[in-house]
Amino acid sequence: MTKPRYLTKSRFKVALDCPTKLFYTRKKEYEDTSETDSFLEGLAQGGFQVEELARMYHPEGIAILGYDWNYDKLAQETALLLEQENVTIFEAAFLVDGLFIRVDILEKKGNTIKLIEVKAKSIDSTSHQSFIGGKGVLGSWGAYLYDVAFQQFVIQLLYPNWKIDAFLNLVDKSKQATVDGLHSHFQITPNVEQRTGVTVTDGLTRIDIGESVLATIPVSAEVAHIFENNPLQEGVSFEELVFMYRDAYRDDIQLHTPIGGHCGGCEFRLNNPPEGKKSGYHECWMDQLPLLRPDLNITKPEQLNIPMVADVWNFRGKKSVLEDNRFFMNELTEDDLNIQATAYGMHSSERRWIQIEKTVHQDPTIAVDVDNLRSTLSQWKFPLNFIDFETSAVAIPFFKGMRPYEQVAFQFSHHIVYEDGRVEHASEYINLEPGDFPNFKFIRALQRSLSANDGSIFRYHNHENTIVNNIYNQLKDSQEQDKLELMHFIQAISHNTGSSVDRWCGDRDMIDLYQVVLKNYYHPQMGKSNSIKAVLPAVLESSAFLKSKYGLPIGEINLTSSNFHESDILLQLDENGLPINPYKLLPAVFDGISNEDLERAIANSDEHTLKISDGGAALFAYAKMQHTAISDLERTQTKEALLRYCELDTLAMVMIYEHFKELCKV
Repeated sequence: MTKPRYLTKSRFKVALDCPTKLFYTRKKEYEDTSETDSFLEGLAQGGFQVEELARMYHPEGIAILGYDWNYDKLAQETALLLEQENVTIFEAAFLVDGLFIRVDILEKKGNTIKLIEVKAKSIDSTSHQSFIGGKGVLGSWGAYLYDVAFQQFVIQLLYPNWKIDAFLNLVDKSKQATVDGLHSHFQITPNVEQRTGVTVTDGLTRIDIGESVLATIPVSAEVAHIFENNPLQEGVSFEELVFMYRDAYRDDIQLHTPIGGHCGGCEFRLNNPPEGKKSGYHECWMDQLPLLRPDLNITKPEQLNIPMVADVWNFRGKKSVLEDNRFFMNELTEDDLNIQATAYGMHSSERRWIQIEKTVHQDPTIAVDVDNLRSTLSQWKFPLNFIDFETSAVAIPFFKGMRPYEQVAFQFSHHIVYEDGRVEHASEYINLEPGDFPNFKFIRALQRSLSANDGSIFRYHNHENTIVNNIYNQLKDSQEQDKLELMHFIQAISHNTGSSVDRWCGDRDMIDLYQVVLKNYYHPQMGKSNSIKAVLPAVLESSAFLKSKYGLPIGEINLTSSNFHESDILLQLDENGLPINPYKLLPAVFDGISNEDLERAIANSDEHTLKISDGGAALFAYAKMQHTAISDLERTQTKEALLRYCELDTLAMVMIYEHFKELCKV
């Protein structure tokens, strides 16, 4: 007997993103790369924990557990509970006419229903008015609101006489935790019976969790707007849209979505599928591209495995190019890039064109503005200080007085390069103690370390500057005895961001090595990424100096280390004689999940953009360490892994500097 194919909430969301994907979803032959990331992304965004926290404010709620994938049984269990006059249900299930949903929290009082969808996305409830913008646009909230609209639509089909009020239960950045250790009560354990994969502390009560850091926002007006206007799909009603997706999924009909820039991140893309697997992306493009561009003579899927327009770094003219049905990098011209020159270093448009030319012509050589790079280096004051922070920002705060997604700075590494070439791992700080707010201790330790000399200070990207600004604001509101001294120190090494009322730019304002890379250096191996984890293997591949130096054991080179052994070799070669990215040699910091997977999860999370993906593994590890049940052995191993991880971050900056020095022959 063939298993029925129901249009669920998740499949409806897939169809909203791209209707063609419905044809590929839940088929074994089409590998869905997003499925492997779903748990990690939920962990990154805090969605699982937030859902369990939201349930705590409904102690009378009944959770429908088990019966996974048995939609009929889940719906039957829900229907039995709904026979009660008043009831609150977690994961209420509704099955009707080929449509299936589960509701995070459903409150029933007679025929009046509260439909509550829980999300870890944040909002400031004090300033919120409506999610409907000018001309009825829903903006970045569209996907969330359509999710709620789909749920209400399905319920209303089953119970047309119900009066349904819809809500989003969101994380409220205007609120502060009123208890310590709130986050630690909701521990990720993916094998528990709950669908969230979260274990809640035994005996936890509403009193234990303090005042709510969530906001319940009414969205019935937005749902009505979607029902009446369907703003994301003009020309078809919401009802027609739902049943079109249902019929296509049920009957295994492929809906054709025009190919374009939105295809760049397709989860059904496999450039070289293993035996027994197919690439939905390639099939879709092979169906449409020959009709759009017969001049290209694309006859085989592997011909699509060439650089795309979407692969160009930060290309804001991409939309108009794709509208011309030009999809491949080799079709771009200088006119498309609007190339501009600058007196100092590479203009961003020049850099994009360099990437295109080197990629199209398979030119493996680097591009570097030696003169500007040499001038830049000459302005730096020895000894050079390279610093990197590891931080955590989660939906449910760790500490009393903190707001959701407020940054916790728990670790830094500090390397010094002296004028004679000596490299010293000068200091480090780490605080993983459960319940111990680390930010002020962190900034004191950083002050001690950086005050040892008056040389230039370097960061990579904006993260470190943003973090010290956050700590500045926390100090300003604190009762710390040395807060003025610490605030002056922060002002000396940074510049203010928009979050700070005070204005400053310090004498030792940290130099952004990321910007130095952007303006002066490009290696084809970096592709469209300028992350330090992309730049490091690129410079190692092209630098004779780095290969010679770091190909030897640490004990034999002019380098001190706090966490690597003297016998460790940082630059190792693969079977083809190419450098292995040193980050790939580090131990995992979270339960055997690769650091690379954790970084990608952070990169996909819309709440964590400060440090892009660099630092995701550390963020996960810190959250794990706040749980007191962690064994001493696991705590020790995690701490050791984090120390190596952070030390490599600053050593990577040193290596980039050493390569630049090599290129400039200084």
